[in-house]
Amino acid sequence: MRESTVVSEVHEPLFSHLDQHGKANMVDVSDKSQTSRSAIAEAYVTLSVRAFELIMQNQIAKGDVFSVARVAGIQAAKQCANLIPLCHPLMLSKVDVNFEATETREIRITCLCKLNGKTGVEMEALTGVSVAALTLFDMCKAVDPEMTIHSIKVLEKNGGKTGEWKRRTT
Repeated sequence: MRESTVVSEVHEPLFSHLDQHGKANMVDVSDKSQTSRSAIAEAYVTLSVRAFELIMQNQIAKGDVFSVARVAGIQAAKQCANLIPLCHPLMLSKVDVNFEATETREIRITCLCKLNGKTGVEMEALTGVSVAALTLFDMCKAVDPEMTIHSIKVLEKNGGKTGEWKRRTT
């Protein structure tokens, strides 16, 4: 009887956080060039008329919603590697969280993250806007438990091998 040999091909993984055997791994960035990198993400919170008015008049019982949510977003971006298992711990040089009231009773939140490093900061920007939105929700839930957090996404990123990328408007 002839013995058969199974040859398994090793393929380059489709996703950078999977090794050639399909196991989760942290990407090795040691050979990557250090470049200036940035990312901007956004999220929206849709509120009732009453909650929107109270926020705009700084009358929410828990305090200044935007100040607290801004600090929460900054802290979250800095802690991204502790929250997302395969993210690299990064020395962010800038985190900027901003709020904009829209005509449709929404709060648009943006988070800019920057650094000089070997890996991008999209996850940090996404974490920043997400936690800022969650903090806004927490501070206003007594007035409006039906708030909706939505449309969390990366708007643009710069630096690294891929250079500049901006979301297409559709």
